Amino acid sequence: MDEGDLQTKQKLMILETLVQAIDRREEVFTAIGDSENMVEAMARVAQLLGVGEDCSRAVLDMQARKFTRDQRKILASHVEQLRSKLSRSH
Repeated sequence: MDEGDLQTKQKLMILETLVQAIDRREEVFTAIGDSENMVEAMARVAQLLGVGEDCSRAVLDMQARKFTRDQRKILASHVEQLRSKLSRSH
């Protein structure tokens, strides 16, 4: 697997996590709101979504205004484009 594929897979994983976070926004917001600090919030989000630190950080970095249905559609479209790109490269 080349460097481009690795970067695409990493981006895909993050985008999939963001879509999942939007789908579970109430749980995500509760986990963040119940946290004492950013480190705990990252750990709670990571555990809730079953992801690693990079993906958890991406969720915490996402602005609340991006937790809308139209933004979810945009992210899901990007996910499909990246999946298609990866499947063509193999």
